[in-house]
Amino acid sequence: MVKLYQFHPSGNCYKVRLLLHQLGIPFQVEELDIMTGATRTPEFKAKNPIARVPIVELEPGVFLAESNAIISYFAEGTPFVPTDKLERARMLQWMFFEQYSHEPYVAVARAWIAFFGIPAGKERELEERIQKGYAALDVMEGELKQRPFFAGNQYSLADIALYAYTHVAEEGHFDLSRYRAIPAWFERVRSQPRHLRITDPVPASR
Repeated sequence: MVKLYQFHPSGNCYKVRLLLHQLGIPFQVEELDIMTGATRTPEFKAKNPIARVPIVELEPGVFLAESNAIISYFAEGTPFVPTDKLERARMLQWMFFEQYSHEPYVAVARAWIAFFGIPAGKERELEERIQKGYAALDVMEGELKQRPFFAGNQYSLADIALYAYTHVAEEGHFDLSRYRAIPAWFERVRSQPRHLRITDPVPASR
């Protein structure tokens, strides 16, 4: 059975839980306390040298890291990946955007404010990250005014990737009331079959 190593509040870990649940793939979880350095032990680094979660153990001794790589692995050949060449490329475009232009700002601001505390001397940097996070949210708002999902008319991995940290962005002091298209998109994501909230307990494996 697939084993997910995770920190439950993490949006990157949530992406994996959400997709596996929506695909009906049974999985087990090993919860790691990243606040006490659980990912920096030699034992964990043997599984993932970059010392981050999530990682999945696909079979004994076979590990895969990076949230968007993990969800791409499981979603291959499913409706979560568009068959149309352009829509599939657009899905990847937004997944790259999420990791490069969104997650470093929205997710980091949330982590500092809601979980770890603002590192000493990083107060000015937090302000800059929030500004850049708003820039990413503005881009998303513009896109969602034109189409219901990020790869067009179909819910895809791009939506899972971007939903994970966007829907909890207020925990990083982002004011989502200034947007209209993003909250409407939240409702479309939540209406998908077998939706799982980030706060939900891990579903019992079958």
